[in-house]
Amino acid sequence: MKPSAGAAPRPSGQAARPAGAHASGMAQHDVIVIGASAGGVELLLDLAGELPEDLSASLFIVIHTAPGFLSSLPELLEKRGPLPAVHPVHGAEVLPGRIYVAPPDNHLLVRHGYVEVVRGPRENGQRPAVDPLFRSASWAYGSRVIGVVLSGYLDCGTAGMMSVKARGGLAVVQDPATAVAPDMPRSVMARVAVDHVVKPAELPGMLVRLTQQPATPAAAAPTAKLDVLEGRRKGGPAEVSCPSCHGVLTEVEVGGFSHYRCHVGHAFSLESLVGEQNEDVERALWSAVRSLEEGAALSQRIGRSQGRDMQRRFLDKEQDLLAQADLIRRILLRGRPEIEEREEPQVPAEEGHQ
Repeated sequence: MKPSAGAAPRPSGQAARPAGAHASGMAQHDVIVIGASAGGVELLLDLAGELPEDLSASLFIVIHTAPGFLSSLPELLEKRGPLPAVHPVHGAEVLPGRIYVAPPDNHLLVRHGYVEVVRGPRENGQRPAVDPLFRSASWAYGSRVIGVVLSGYLDCGTAGMMSVKARGGLAVVQDPATAVAPDMPRSVMARVAVDHVVKPAELPGMLVRLTQQPATPAAAAPTAKLDVLEGRRKGGPAEVSCPSCHGVLTEVEVGGFSHYRCHVGHAFSLESLVGEQNEDVERALWSAVRSLEEGAALSQRIGRSQGRDMQRRFLDKEQDLLAQADLIRRILLRGRPEIEEREEPQVPAEEGHQ
C-alpha cells in the first residue's frame, strides 16, 4: 500500500522494510503494539529501560491523552533506555529498534513499511485509541504482531486484540492484579485467548524472547463478523444513534463482545457507548437548564412591561421555569433530586389499642 495523499514522501529508492527472518527462514515477531491508559506511563518507562539496544522489533505505543496535551513521553522513554523514541510524522518509515508514540489527538496507524498519523474519528471516545493501532498492524503484518495491553480503564484494546489474534499474532496482557486500572487487561482476558499474562517486571524479558521466535501464519482467515468489527463491512442496524455525531450506528457481536460503528467511523464497545451516551444526556440536560433560565429571564423582562394581570402571569411563568431549571440542576449535581422529608401522618389509634 502507498501512503495516502498528504503523506510525507518516502526517500528515493527506499522500500518497505523486508520481513524479519528467523534462523528457520520464517518471519519473526518484529512488530510490537502496546496500548495503555491510566497507570501505563510508569510501566512504559520501566519497559524502555530494560529493552536491549539491538532489539529486532519496532514498538508502537498508544496511551490515552487529552486533546491539547503536550506529551513528552518520547523524550522520557529515550532517557530511560537505549532505543530512540519519537512522535512520528505522517508517512514516517518503520525501522527496527525504534519506538513510535502516538501524538496527542491523533491516531497512530501501521502500514507495511511506514506509519500514518491521522485525526480520524474517535474510537471508544479516544483519539489516539488503542484499537486502530492494533487493527492496522494486524492488517499490515499479520502473525508478526505482538499485541500488549497494559493498565487502563474500560475496554479499549479488546477489539484490536481480536484482530491481532485472528491473524495469528500474539496476545500479551499485564496481570490485572498488578494494574492501577485493571479494566483493559481484564476485558481482553475475558474475550481473547491470551498467550501470556505477565507482571510488569517480566514484560521486557518476555517481549525479547517472543521477538526471537518464528511467527506462524494464521490458522484461518478472519470471519465476516471480524470484518464488521474492523469496519471493513457494515453491521446490522442498531436501535441507538451515535453519541458523537448522532448518525446511524451499526452493530456486530463477536464472541460475546458487542461493537458499534457509525458511517463516519466513530466506534464504541457497549461499555464505552453507555459512557458516551451518559455524557450526551448530561450535555442535553445542562442545555435544558440554560434554556429554562433564559426563558425565566425573558418572562421577567416581559412581565415588568405589562399590566398587572399580564405581569402576574409572566412572573408565575418565571418562577415555574426557574423551579424546573433548579430541579434539573440538582439532579446533575447530586445524581438525584433532593426529596424533602415529610412527617408521617398520625393515624388515630383504634379503640382498645391505645
